[in-house]
Amino acid sequence: MLRKRIIPCLDIKNGRTVKGTHFVDLRDAGDAVELAQQYRDAGADELVFLDITATHERRGTVADFAAEVGKVLDIPFTIGGGVKTVADAKAVLDAGADKVAVNSAAVARPELVTELAEALGRQAVVVSVDTREGGVYVRGGRERTDWDVIDWVEAVQAAGAGEILLTSIAADGTKAGFDLELYRAVRPRCRVPLIASGGAGTVADFVEVFAEDLADGGLAASIFHYGEVEIPDLKAALAAEGIAIRPV
Repeated sequence: MLRKRIIPCLDIKNGRTVKGTHFVDLRDAGDAVELAQQYRDAGADELVFLDITATHERRGTVADFAAEVGKVLDIPFTIGGGVKTVADAKAVLDAGADKVAVNSAAVARPELVTELAEALGRQAVVVSVDTREGGVYVRGGRERTDWDVIDWVEAVQAAGAGEILLTSIAADGTKAGFDLELYRAVRPRCRVPLIASGGAGTVADFVEVFAEDLADGGLAASIFHYGEVEIPDLKAALAAEGIAIRPV
């Protein structure tokens, strides 16, 4: 059995880590590079950085940030935000990232997923899917698209996505637990690794989603940023439940 992954997520705004609820009401959570190093030392399996202020014109800034993070990390990390072309993605990977995440740009032009997979290998392509009430949202959860979440997951897999990062907007920041119904619906249709995101508040939430094998990784932000759950304690608890996990 593949070992489950514990993945801290850092939403980045102007080089700082921020966190909100339902994608709004952002508050500062610390220096991104310092947090990255702390998570590596604590035993995180990988990290995800989502630059929520990135635009195409800021590609160089995002790549510079990837280079800064790469100096302190020896675990895999993903960068998302502002990636709209193969050139954007290549700049981020060349700077040190292992994977790129795309969201709004993929919805606007689904062939981008295929272009990225062909140029970089599908293992480097993560499609980030933000969903609420069965719909797929873009623009930081502000704009609903015509896509149904299961249809979109199927479509991006066919296009070449190597991993799906699936975030429940309704659960985001609530610490009320992962949206198990969402993952129960999507998991049978997902043939690539699936990362659960949104709502993690306790160790028990990770136990639930992994015990049912609803995801290959669990992503969380504020519970790690503010020390509410420590990664070594989380991993010890998961191992005690018989869940395959990488040791710290």
